[in-house]
Order: sequence, then structure tokens, then C-alpha cells
Amino acid sequence: MSMSWDTLLTRERLGKSSATQEELARTPFHKDHDRVVFSGAFRRLGKKTQVHPVDENDHVHTRLTHSLEVGCVGRSLGTRVGEYLNDVTPEWINPEDIGVIVQAACLAHDIGNPPFGHSGEDAIRHFFHEAAEKGMLDGLSDAEKSDLLNFEGNAQGLRILTQLEYHLFDGGMRLTYATLGAYLKYPWTSLSLKDNPANKGKFGCNQSELEIMRGIADKLGLIKLSDDTWCRHPLVYLMEAADDICYALLDLEDGLEMNILPYKEVEALMFELLQGDIPDTYWRINDTGTGRRKLSMLRGKAIDHLVTATARTFMEKQDDILNGRLQGDLVEHLPERARKCVLTAKNMARERIFNSRNKTLLEVGAYSVLEELLSAFCSAVHQFHQGGGLNYKNQRVIDLMEYRAPQADWSLYECYMRVVDFIGGMTDRYAITMAQQISGRPLG
Repeated sequence: MSMSWDTLLTRERLGKSSATQEELARTPFHKDHDRVVFSGAFRRLGKKTQVHPVDENDHVHTRLTHSLEVGCVGRSLGTRVGEYLNDVTPEWINPEDIGVIVQAACLAHDIGNPPFGHSGEDAIRHFFHEAAEKGMLDGLSDAEKSDLLNFEGNAQGLRILTQLEYHLFDGGMRLTYATLGAYLKYPWTSLSLKDNPANKGKFGCNQSELEIMRGIADKLGLIKLSDDTWCRHPLVYLMEAADDICYALLDLEDGLEMNILPYKEVEALMFELLQGDIPDTYWRINDTGTGRRKLSMLRGKAIDHLVTATARTFMEKQDDILNGRLQGDLVEHLPERARKCVLTAKNMARERIFNSRNKTLLEVGAYSVLEELLSAFCSAVHQFHQGGGLNYKNQRVIDLMEYRAPQADWSLYECYMRVVDFIGGMTDRYAITMAQQISGRPLG
């Protein structure tokens, strides 16, 4: 059984608007790109942590700058692969379309991340584990509990794309199924975590979006592996590779900015990948040149080498990808020199940059801030759902949720999900400010 590019690249949209007409210079996939870029959730990534606190150094990456850079690499990868596939893709697709599908998915890949990055994700999980011990999750199904106990930014991202932005609970951004497929890095639910050790502990769909996920899989012709578990869309591998390339190389730039890594060590890693293919301008920068300027010369060449290697690897593995048989991600199958560069860079970042003192302080602070917010809002909606009226404090807390405030006919799971939507969508600074305000601590 093999997936077909004709269905994988469909222009049909999620939601009531299924029109596929093109405008001058804008295909349906360009519209997807624009809808992501103009969304409030994407804009807020500019004030969300990538690795280091966003207000500490103007040159380190935020989630927004990281997503933009991943989008650029993803577009190059998609277009390159599109050129290779030109003879087998449907007539309505050209290589640039595949490039922009991957680019749109890349721009959205972190859109569901809460404040404070991955530490924020873990802080939300930690809160709900403690809430379960207090009986606050009683009455939820096992699947609903699993979503909260294993909170995952990728699944929250699908909720934002298909439910929360623009057309609220009516298709969301109403993206094409092709772009949604390219976004879905983990097309399975949280219940699959127990049965699939290869999923890295991540999932891409909450119970609240399960019917949408089933519809996406059906429209794209994704191969079903088990109950509510499908193989990945082939273009996911390019989105993931673009993220890995940027995550590896550009986190090293942040390490230099924060004086955590010595320049010579990063230079040696780049030299090993490039094997003498060094821009002439690099040698004209004397030793007084900043590390940032010198590294930018190497970075462009390094990304070009990695994009070429990744596109070729995709084509070599295309049959396994279309049959849902490829094990692991594309980086694991790259030629040795390219694979070693990415994995060494990621390991260097993990061991040196992620363990810096400032990063540790940020992570500890994330737990305090998010516990403060989740405790206040989840306690209020829990009391609301129990019936019998709200005390004055909890009524005022719920008032802060505005249009997300729970309604009498909502389930407890839906009430909690609206709280997660509200708090998960906050920027780092807004979360800190609100936590200070509701606790009565002075600002500043």
C-alpha cells in the first residue's frame, strides 16, 4: 500500500470554505502561508522563549525568529524536492508550491508552544498531575486525562490551526489539507504513547480535535497504522529536517552570543562539514571581526550543504516514505558528514547551552508562573462546573477569560481546554505579569 501525491497535495480546505480558485500570483498554498503569518498566535511567538529569556539579549532567537528561519530552510527543501518530483506530482502543482507548503508548515511548527518553551510544556503537565491527585480530573475519560497529563505543544498547535484562529471552532484558519498534513509531525493521539515506543513521547492530536484528525487523514490518504494512528505525510520529513538544521546550527549562534561556546569550537564543526568549501569573503575578515559576522559566512554554506544532502536523502528514501515504512527521521539517514554535523551540534547545544545558569533560572521560574495561573483558573472553572454558584474571587477570575469563559453546557474537559488555550497562548512577559497581578505581588 502506498500513498499518492495526487491526494497528498490536495488543494481542498478544512472548513466550510472549500474553494480552490487561485488569485493572480497566489495559489491556495500561498494563502495558507499568509494566513499563518497574519495570525495572532504566530505574532505572539515574537515574545516567547526559544532557548534564552527573550528580553536578555536582542540577538538571541525567539520562537518567531526561529520559525521564520525554519520556514526559509523548509521552502528551499520543499522546492528542491519538488523539482526532483516534477514528473510524478499532479498537474496543478509546481516545485514552488511544494516549497510554500513546507514553508507554511514550518512557520506553524511551534505555534502551539506555551510560554517559556519546553519547560512551559512540562510545567503544564506537572500541574495537571498534581491536580489529578486532588481529584480535579475526576469524571474525565482516560483519553481526556491523557491529553492534560501529557500536554503537548504539537497537539495544541493543531487545535490553534483548526479551531482557535480566525473561524473559532469552525475550521480555524481553514488551511488546505496538504498544509495541515505537512504540519502534523505526530499524527496520533496521546493514548498511542503507551503502545508506540518510537513516538518519542509526543503526539499531535487532542481528543477535542480527533474528528478533524480523522478527516485530514482520510482526505490525504494517510496510511492507518492502528486505531487513531496514521503514518506521516511525506512533507513532514522535510519540515522536521528544516527544524533540525536550524535548531542545530542557529542554537550555536545563541551560544556564541551568550558567551557559552568558544568560536573556534563552532568553526571547527563547520569546517568539517564544508571540507574546504569556504566563502572567499570569510578569509578577508581578520581576527578582530566579531564571531557573529564570521559565523554568518559559514552558516549560509553549511545550510546549503545540509539542504542538498537532505533533499537527496528524501528521494533515496521516497518509496519507504510513501509506504509509511521509514524508520526515524531524515537526519538519521543523511550521509555521514552531514548527519554528524547536525547531531554533534544538537548534542553540543543540549549539553552546554541548555544547561546554562540563565536557562535553568528560566525553567524554574516557568513552573512558578504557570502553576500560579493554572491553579487560579482551573480552580475557578472546576468550581463553576461543580455547580452551586461561584465565590466572588473565582467569578472575577473567570471574567478574565472573556469569550473563553466556560458555559453551563460544557464538559469539564472542555472547560480545562479553554483554560489551556488562554494560558498557553500568552507570551512570556504577559504570563509573568498576570501571575504577579493575581497573586498580589507588586509589578517590576
